[in-house]
Amino acid sequence: MFEALDPLLHSQLRLAVMSLLIGVEEADFAYLKTETGATAGNLSVQIDKLSEAGYIAIEKTFRGKMPRTVCKITPKGINAFDTYVNNLKAYINK
Repeated sequence: MFEALDPLLHSQLRLAVMSLLIGVEEADFAYLKTETGATAGNLSVQIDKLSEAGYIAIEKTFRGKMPRTVCKITPKGINAFDTYVNNLKAYINK
């Protein structure tokens, strides 16, 4: 039997964000935007969804007068990502 894939992570952009965050301590919005090629509006919506699920933590600060948004993956997010990847591997290996 196939395990269900987390619909929150099954979105291409949200999966890309989580994939980037899993390998770093933190990443700012500009980095995520550049790496994913997403528009600012779409990326903002998607990181809000990940934050609402508890998969990432968002910290909004200022660097000088410029706003800065920093994202960090949470332990819940790491677990969800690992489960998603393992379930996806099971699909591939069957």
